[in-house]
Amino acid sequence: MTRVQIKPELLRWACERSRMDALDLRARFPHVDGWVRGESQPTFKQVESFAKATHTPIGFLFLAEPPVELIPIPDFRKVKGTPLARPSADLLETIYAMQRRQDWLREDRIESESAPLEFVASARLQDDPVGVGKEIRRAAGLADGWAREVRTWQEAVKFDLAGSP
Repeated sequence: MTRVQIKPELLRWACERSRMDALDLRARFPHVDGWVRGESQPTFKQVESFAKATHTPIGFLFLAEPPVELIPIPDFRKVKGTPLARPSADLLETIYAMQRRQDWLREDRIESESAPLEFVASARLQDDPVGVGKEIRRAAGLADGWAREVRTWQEAVKFDLAGSP
């Protein structure tokens, strides 16, 4: 088996970034403590599994040092007077997935020569969020509480405007 040189600080960074419970991580990767201490090296297959489990792009594990990951959108999570926490792998993964979906939908609407949506840029930061949500649901033809009627995101995508999954 070929062992792969991964810097211990990158493994520690991936563990912290994932916010996985240390016991769960050790259960899945019994040798992770030795890898992190630099006493042993994982196989490439183990690196692939570790990257997947920690939601870390595999290429990041081969960098010279851990990257500084910034949220690519305005971050309003900060409470006045408290330091901003590093974004979790799940948060970053979700933001990137939503950005890809937004890009796809934008391109699809442009290609199909769809009319501009009336609610785009119609709200301001000072507006009541509940009212803005209600207006967007109205524009999309969705009733209040429609999401309680669906169990999965797949059902939500198939949800018709008549109000049934």
